Amino acid sequence: MEIKNQIVAYFQTNQDKIKAQLVNLVREMVREKTINVVPEKLPEFPFLQFRGEEYRVAAIVKRELNRLGIPYDELARMEERPNIIGRLGKNQTGKRLMMPAHMDIVPPGDGWLTDPFEVVERDGKLFGRGTLDNKGPLASILIAAEVLKTLQIDQQLKGELLIAALVDEEVDAPDGNYGIGFLLANRLINPTMAIVPDIGGNMLEIDVAEKGRSVIKITAIGRQAHGSTPEKGINAVYMMAQLVTLIEKLHFDYTVHPVLGHPTLNLGEIHGGAAPNIVPGTCTIYIDIRTVPGMEKTNVLKLFEKTAQQVPGGNFNIEVLSWSRPHAIDPNNELVNAIKANARKFLNIEPKAIGQGGGTYAKTLNLNGIAAVGWGPGDDNAFHVANEYIEIQQLIDFALMTCLVAVDLVG
Repeated sequence: MEIKNQIVAYFQTNQDKIKAQLVNLVREMVREKTINVVPEKLPEFPFLQFRGEEYRVAAIVKRELNRLGIPYDELARMEERPNIIGRLGKNQTGKRLMMPAHMDIVPPGDGWLTDPFEVVERDGKLFGRGTLDNKGPLASILIAAEVLKTLQIDQQLKGELLIAALVDEEVDAPDGNYGIGFLLANRLINPTMAIVPDIGGNMLEIDVAEKGRSVIKITAIGRQAHGSTPEKGINAVYMMAQLVTLIEKLHFDYTVHPVLGHPTLNLGEIHGGAAPNIVPGTCTIYIDIRTVPGMEKTNVLKLFEKTAQQVPGGNFNIEVLSWSRPHAIDPNNELVNAIKANARKFLNIEPKAIGQGGGTYAKTLNLNGIAAVGWGPGDDNAFHVANEYIEIQQLIDFALMTCLVAVDLVG
């Protein structure tokens, strides 16, 4: 408790300094346009030579770690897209807590009231692309590292705290992952547990379960003909319309999960036809499915195949473009308990365990045998929208919580 009191006292005494450091770090990171998109959309951003260009933010992270004398590993599948892992502690117990944030961002999109790459401070909030997702939380864990180093608490940690600034979180690209997937596949990191600061919830929610995600592509195959003689063709759009009606009424075979609840299905894209005067020969839809434990890829695929067979004269090609499994961990595990205890005592809040339909690093880590939960600052409604923002006080509080939880879990 003496160590924790020391940490709390430091934050109380140095509030203005910590706030200024946080704001400056976030401002500096947001200026770097580390936009990550699928390869075919890269030409829309002529200032990018390649996806992400996270080296721009990585340089800031490395500068801070060097300034503090914190050792780090630079691990990269591609030199210009490095993952930076700072290390604090003695690593004597085999316990290693990773705090992974990502340096890439989504495009700004439309509707901004200010320049999305110049942070605006207003009403106790920071506005800009990446302030929440995920450069603000990254700045928080860097501040936490500085506090632990300044107070020499890093020398008292028997385990190890890993401050991770990672790449390639926002996009699933055909050439594979350059961030957490690359690191785990090549056994370059070996944390025993992780807290992922990338879910929002204003620090009131702890993500202990995430649905799986599947993207299914279905193509109706007809026969193209001149629009003036539609009887000579087979209209793929009409064919697909019949299938879409059936899909809207589709029911999965599943068991309601106590945390994740029910699966979801969303038909998100439809493409068909070349011109009004041409009978469309093909029509394609893309379906997003969020699965719960117990739902298997083969069974879901068979359900769609059976549904397609109900369309008279139907001819469909069905492909599973991606499939990730759901995961769920015990909501009473040591990560959750440490977060709850410190949040209750030092912030007077009561975070609750939840499940969600989105995916974070927590899924990748859990499916690789590493216990991980999502927990962090920010409003979950501010992700990927215009005028993205985060509250400054939450960033400060999260830096404090990172220090306190690390002491409990690896101290």
